[in-house]
Amino acid sequence: MDEQIFKHYSRLVEFLGKTLGPDYEVVLHDVSDYTNSIVAIANGHVSGRSIGAPLTNLSLNLIADKGYKDTDYKINYSGISKDGKILRSSSLFIKDENEELVGLLCINFDDTKYVNISRQILSLCHPDELIDKKTSYKSVNSILDDGGESFSDSITEVIETVLNKVLSDKNIPIERLTQEERLSIVDALNQKGIFMLKGAVCEVAKQLHCSEPSVYRYLSKLNNK
Repeated sequence: MDEQIFKHYSRLVEFLGKTLGPDYEVVLHDVSDYTNSIVAIANGHVSGRSIGAPLTNLSLNLIADKGYKDTDYKINYSGISKDGKILRSSSLFIKDENEELVGLLCINFDDTKYVNISRQILSLCHPDELIDKKTSYKSVNSILDDGGESFSDSITEVIETVLNKVLSDKNIPIERLTQEERLSIVDALNQKGIFMLKGAVCEVAKQLHCSEPSVYRYLSKLNNK
């Protein structure tokens, strides 16, 4: 990221963090390094991240499929903090003069205390089951199915989140994977941009219980296709 752009948006991160208050996390990502992407952050306690944390699953996906090309931002989607809180998130795509992505300015809002207050008010006039239906998700994976974002502080957590989602979709226990199933999973991870992260091959190999050369072979086979 250009130094002037970095300085400008870093000041904006600090300003917005102080202005909006402690329930709003403001994050600046430099996409020149996917693995250590966060270069400025305010109120990091909201998602549990700090400077040097990697890009999220959603950001990797946007870069992989060039989803930033036709728009300048993505707003009001769901994210999941490290401790399982559901956040309301928005991302501004920072582009250079050639309309190429150089960074992301993200705001993640933790509305937990407001939801709790609203539930208490609603409980005065509505049955509990109606409130639950309108204010909760069935699972973390149901949020990811809706295009939600998972916030991670390490490459291991990023890969784990995406891999668990893929395994859940395929309903396959990891210890019983066949070679073809591993190939299919590597393909799914590749399409989601996971292998853009430095060290991803090593981490995927560990989590799939196979060797690094095997993962490279799967990627080579997919590229040949």
